Amino acid sequence: MENVVDAKKILDQSPMHGFQIMAVTLCILLNALDGFDVLAISFASPGIAAEWSINRAALGIVLAMELVGMAIGSIILGGMADKYGRRPTILFCLVLMTIGMYLASLVGSVNQLLIVRFITGLGIGGMLASTNAMVAEFANAKFRNLAVILMATGYPIGAIVGGSISTVLLQQYDWRAIFVFGAAVTFAFLFIVWFLLPESIEFLQRKQPGDALQRINKTLAKMGHQALPGLPPKAEPNSAAKSSYHTLFSPQYRSLTVLMVVSYFSLIMTFYFILKWIPKIVVDMGYEPSSAGSVLVWANIGGATGSILLGLIASKFRLRKLLMGTLVAGFAMVTVFGMGQSSLGGLATIAAMTGFFTNASVVGFYALIANAFPADVRGSGTGIVIGIGRGGAALGPILAGFLFTAGFNLQTVSVVMGAGALVAAAALVFLGPVLKRHKLPSSI
Repeated sequence: MENVVDAKKILDQSPMHGFQIMAVTLCILLNALDGFDVLAISFASPGIAAEWSINRAALGIVLAMELVGMAIGSIILGGMADKYGRRPTILFCLVLMTIGMYLASLVGSVNQLLIVRFITGLGIGGMLASTNAMVAEFANAKFRNLAVILMATGYPIGAIVGGSISTVLLQQYDWRAIFVFGAAVTFAFLFIVWFLLPESIEFLQRKQPGDALQRINKTLAKMGHQALPGLPPKAEPNSAAKSSYHTLFSPQYRSLTVLMVVSYFSLIMTFYFILKWIPKIVVDMGYEPSSAGSVLVWANIGGATGSILLGLIASKFRLRKLLMGTLVAGFAMVTVFGMGQSSLGGLATIAAMTGFFTNASVVGFYALIANAFPADVRGSGTGIVIGIGRGGAALGPILAGFLFTAGFNLQTVSVVMGAGALVAAAALVFLGPVLKRHKLPSSI
């Protein structure tokens, strides 16, 4: 038994090494890439609507299509990350995203655009499930919550950088240039991940392929740890067979899974209403598409600020109760956003404050997911919650589009869409006893 060593405990109990920080940083950048790829269609939407003369209801479907792909990708590829590994799943997702982004620059009709945005969404959905698990497994116990929240913060950062670049591109080119740029950057990350990001040690220890010990020791050496003489016994096949979706909906985990899905679904419906519709709303107020992009950038600046602040204070408060507070504040700010503003600067300020609370809620949820599910179903659990929850992401832009088309004004639509944050907060109230039953750390 002296040759049996738990590599996970070594990482949990040791200080964060530079190599671990690099791996977490790379996952932050991958999520930033997700942020740009998702919102590329939002930056392009005014140009798309003008070129093909489509109404708001049809545009809502265009805006939501990659979110449908993300839902399916999160569920299917999240399971793939648990079965085949985090690293190969990330590489596969990058291939899908590159193809989808490049083809979006070549399409000649709305139907073609719907197909390629769906392909892009598949990759983005699988990416988030994989990087969430990867960061949770590379970080030590002390900084796990902060690392996962910072990873999720990459999303608005990607939107900020991508939105700023898109604003410049739209001044010189048409909307297709946004997708050409996105495809080039996504393709570059294929090589970066291939050479710099190894497989999760925790995944290798659990699955134990033939070269597991060699690969674990190689990664441990990069973190300054001694090589392991051996690994703990591999899980029994019968246990492994029930370690994914079957476990998530078993009596033991069913309440946890369902409540987290309901809460995330409701929150993300509100979140994507803001992110997807800001450019079109601003253009309809009489501003140029480049100005509309700047308002969306400010919404994401607020989102990044809220995410970072939440990460810094998450260790000092119970995460669930902290999220309940940000959700209620998010509803209030979406309602205020619906009142409109007399100037572009005022609209940008309210958008930033709205993004602050809504994005902080989303990234806090990723930390909650990473801590709530055990390692053998972490990728699948993330995929299920985010995947089914992405139905709310797809529903948000579509429902808002139909409400606008039906004649409801911005104020009414904003109240209806913002109510999702209140539903999410209510679900977290019921989640409290479930988390206690699973004896999760007090910080949750």
